[in-house]
Amino acid sequence: MNKATTLITEFQSIFNTHNNPRTFFAPGRINLIGEHTDYNGGHVFPASISYGTTALGRKRDDQRIRFYSMNFPEAGIIECDLSDLSFKESDQWANYPKGMFLYLMEAGYKVHRGADILFFGNIPNGAGLSSSASIEMATGVLLNGLFDLKLKPIPMIQFGQMVENMYIGVNSGIMDQFAIGMGKQDHAILLNCQTLEYEYAPLELGQYVIMIINTNKQRALAGSKYNERRTQCEQALRDLQRKLAVHSLGELTPEEFELNKKLITDEVNRKRAKHAVYENARTLEALKDLQQGDLIRFGQLMNESHRSLRDDYEVTGHELDTLVQAAWAQDGVIGARMTGAGFGGCAIAVVAKDKVNDFKKNISTIYREKIGYDATFYTAGIGSGAREISEEAIL
Repeated sequence: MNKATTLITEFQSIFNTHNNPRTFFAPGRINLIGEHTDYNGGHVFPASISYGTTALGRKRDDQRIRFYSMNFPEAGIIECDLSDLSFKESDQWANYPKGMFLYLMEAGYKVHRGADILFFGNIPNGAGLSSSASIEMATGVLLNGLFDLKLKPIPMIQFGQMVENMYIGVNSGIMDQFAIGMGKQDHAILLNCQTLEYEYAPLELGQYVIMIINTNKQRALAGSKYNERRTQCEQALRDLQRKLAVHSLGELTPEEFELNKKLITDEVNRKRAKHAVYENARTLEALKDLQQGDLIRFGQLMNESHRSLRDDYEVTGHELDTLVQAAWAQDGVIGARMTGAGFGGCAIAVVAKDKVNDFKKNISTIYREKIGYDATFYTAGIGSGAREISEEAIL
C-alpha cells in the first residue's frame, strides 16, 4: 500500500466517511545563510525542502472544524467551531491551523463551512525546519483550494506570519512562511525581509549535497530567548537612530556599523546588532558566490555565520556547536552552520557525495561521546513550495 492510499484510508477511517479528500502539501525549509536577519530588515537565503506537511481535507455541511494529526494520534480529533476560533492551550498543535482559519475569515475571505482535515508531517518536530510554518501554509493552500478563495501567495504568507506573531505569540519574521510559500525546485531564494523583494538563485551543488543534522534537542521558540534577542536588536536600533536615519539594522553596511557602533550603549546589544549587520552582508555575498559557482567561498561564509551566531548572537548552544565543529573537521565538508533560530534544532553542512557515509559515521561517534545521545541525518532535496498535489505526488 503506497503513502497516498494510506493517508486517504486513514482520513476515511478517522472521519468515518467514504468520500475522498483533496490533498495539499507544504514543505519545510532550511536557511542556507542569513540567520536572525529577517526581523532586522535584512536578507535571508532559504530554500524549501522535500520534507514537509501533507494536509488532506473536505468541506463539511456545518460549522464544525475537526483536526487530526497522524503525528499526535494521542491527541485524537481536536474540534472547534467557526464561531469560536480563539486560542486554547488545550488545542495544542491545532492552534496553528485554527489561526489560519481565523485571520482569513477576519480579512473577509468566505470560509462559510467547516472542514475535516488530517495532517501528516515528516519534518522532525522542534528541529528548526519550520514545522509550524509548514502547517500554517498547508492549511492556507487547503483553504484556498477547498473554498476557492483566490488568495495570492504573498497575502497567504503574511497571514501565516500573523498566526505566528499574534495568535501563537512568537515574534518571528516572515522568512519561514515565505520560503515555504514561494519555494522553487532546485533553487534558493534571496529575500529582502523589509521590502519582500526576492530573486531565485539556482542551487547547483554538483558533487556536493546538503546534509541536515538534527541535534535532537527540542526547541520551544515561544519560551526561548528568541523574543529577547529581537528586543535587544530593537534597543540597539533605537540607539543608532539618535544619529542615523535608518529604519532597520539591515540598512547598515559593516563599515557604517563600525563607525557608529559606540552609539549602542549596552555592550550585549552591540554584539547582537553586529551579528545582524554582518550576517546581512554575508548573505548578499553568498548570492554572488553561488551565481559564480564558487561553492568554496560560500562554504567559508557558512562557517563565518556560525561563529557569529555562537559568539555575537549566542544562540547556538553545546549541541549545535558540537555538531558544527565536528563537521568542520571532516574531509569533503566545505561549510557547516546551525540553521533556524538556534537553541537546539539542526545544523546543515555541504558535503561531498562520496564522503557522506564517512561524514555520518564520524559525526555520530563524536556527538554520542560528547552529548550522550544520537544525532539524526537527512539529505535535503530542494523542492517546490506549498501547493495542491495529486495522489501520485505524495511521498
